[in-house]
Amino acid sequence: MADLDHIDEHILRELSRDGRISNLALADKVGLSPSACLRRVAALEKTGVISGYRAVLNRAALGTGFVAYVTVGLNQHTKHAQEAFERAMAQAPEVRECHNITGQVEYLLRVEAADLPSYKRFHTEVLGTVEQVHAITSYVVMGSPKDERA
Repeated sequence: MADLDHIDEHILRELSRDGRISNLALADKVGLSPSACLRRVAALEKTGVISGYRAVLNRAALGTGFVAYVTVGLNQHTKHAQEAFERAMAQAPEVRECHNITGQVEYLLRVEAADLPSYKRFHTEVLGTVEQVHAITSYVVMGSPKDERA
């Protein structure tokens, strides 16, 4: 685990808000010289604290504004069943996130589709055909007043 001070944490907050911020602007926001700021960012990248930079996409503008969180229970609790399910989800473009979780089910998915009929097709023709799946529960997102994913 990285040993971060308050300046590193401030740098990370600013980069999380705007990964394209210039080093000069970032240095000004965190109270460092540009060279000191660049060294800190490089160190955060080298240690893996910063693992990459991403563009935040407007899914509605791309035609995939329908979002559902889906819990999935498997019919077997084996490594083989988990690996097979994970391979199937890796092949499904609608699945934007797949998390192996604790609790009454094994997986939590974030699924994005164009609309309800598109989601129904995914639910029936993709998720519903994976032999390891025992239970599916869908939670349709009606709004996202806070979403800080990069």
